[in-house]
Amino acid sequence: METTGRRLLWHGMLLFLLGLLTGLAEQHFSNIRMGLAAHLEGLMNGIFLLALGGCWEHVRLSTGLERAAFISVLAGTYGNWATTTLAAVLGTAAMSPITAANHAAPAWQELLVTSGFVSVGVLMLASTGLVLWGLRR
Repeated sequence: METTGRRLLWHGMLLFLLGLLTGLAEQHFSNIRMGLAAHLEGLMNGIFLLALGGCWEHVRLSTGLERAAFISVLAGTYGNWATTTLAAVLGTAAMSPITAANHAAPAWQELLVTSGFVSVGVLMLASTGLVLWGLRR
């Protein structure tokens, strides 16, 4: 039977691979700086999932909370990479003044990317809080 920790390790390696592939494509994005950010998000979130998968056996949560933590951490990490990649493709400046580099996109695209970043932020805060709660004592 596959454990949650092992599944997190698999997803960590997949997200790391997606980050590497994003790095190969970054010169083709509308906003190259945001493409670099997307590359790094894939790598860092992949490493985060690998670390979490390695310590998951120490997380003590009820079945429902464990499932919520697992789903929210995957949605948050993949969502972070995907939203940043989308921002690079569209050339938006949403919530990223440093990487905006005089880029802007139509309002609906800026709103889409902003919504993605806000959602990712909420998911990552929730999942991190749950894991931290599960690691207490």
